[in-house]
Amino acid sequence: MTTRRKFIQGAAVAAPAALATPALAQSTIKWRMQTYAGAALADHVLVPAVEMFDKIAGDRMQIELFFADQLVPTGELFQAMQRGTIDAVQSDDDSMASPTDVTVFGGYFPFASRYSLDVPVLFNQYGLNEIWDEEYSAVGVKHISAGAWDPCHFATKDPIRSLEDLKGKRVFTFPTAGRFLSQFGVIPVNLPWEDIEVAMQTGELDGIAWSGITEDYTVGWADVTNYFLTNNISGAWAGSFFANMERWNELPEDLQTLFRVCCDQSHYYRQWWYWGGEANLRVNGPKMELTSIPDYEWATVEAKAFEFWEEIAAESDTKRRVVDIIKKYNADMVKAGRPYRYS
Repeated sequence: MTTRRKFIQGAAVAAPAALATPALAQSTIKWRMQTYAGAALADHVLVPAVEMFDKIAGDRMQIELFFADQLVPTGELFQAMQRGTIDAVQSDDDSMASPTDVTVFGGYFPFASRYSLDVPVLFNQYGLNEIWDEEYSAVGVKHISAGAWDPCHFATKDPIRSLEDLKGKRVFTFPTAGRFLSQFGVIPVNLPWEDIEVAMQTGELDGIAWSGITEDYTVGWADVTNYFLTNNISGAWAGSFFANMERWNELPEDLQTLFRVCCDQSHYYRQWWYWGGEANLRVNGPKMELTSIPDYEWATVEAKAFEFWEEIAAESDTKRRVVDIIKKYNADMVKAGRPYRYS
């Protein structure tokens, strides 16, 4: 990958790095891809897959990778990809302000999933892939592949041990998650991803509901927060790989297949990285104290989530289709019993 270190280390070291990179053939296909993730997080959630793609594709195709907000703000990713300013994107629908009826289900749709494996099953076995394909094809974007990330927990300066403790807290979170959490007194705050650590230090933010504990440690948020709430509003973030439709259709079939395989490698990497990381850092992480809201009290939050689902479903036929699938899936998991659902 030819540009990742250029952005991190600056032009002074970019030139020697460029000299060490083999010259590309004149006909090499070059894509620009931007992720929602900052550099530290991208090193896990995307860089290995892009490096694999570039190595295998060789001088036939290379992907130039940009991190959060480097080319355009995350909220403008969709528009930039649709125009062709960016060829491909890794993000959730919600963060990139996708103008589709499935946007609210990207990121953290409250309590739609309990575990990370729920997300790929919903897409690959319960029909969400087909709905996403319909929605994005209609707006000139190729939805390539969806997968799961980490669960959504609160990382805060002050301890959260009851719903009352959430009231008035200024929290960085996703748009739909913020819409849901506002009924409990949470004040959603929208800031550039790279500004979050400083906003916690200056008191502009009281907490973060954007990730699990693995990301808190990886990106530095564990250094500016004191407590980690074990209750979560979603078991897994749902995100995807997307491409400009024209750029995608121009690729030979074997390069399309290679791109899909590398996306799948990214999804697989995150499955074990997050699953193991969440447990390890809860047990061995030295920076954050764990807190919990009692189950009987948290059950009221789950009940409100089901009401929220119906509120969303009433907005369009497509949203109703997605909500019905989520409801059926979760009902099936409850009926399946352990280990799919314990309660």
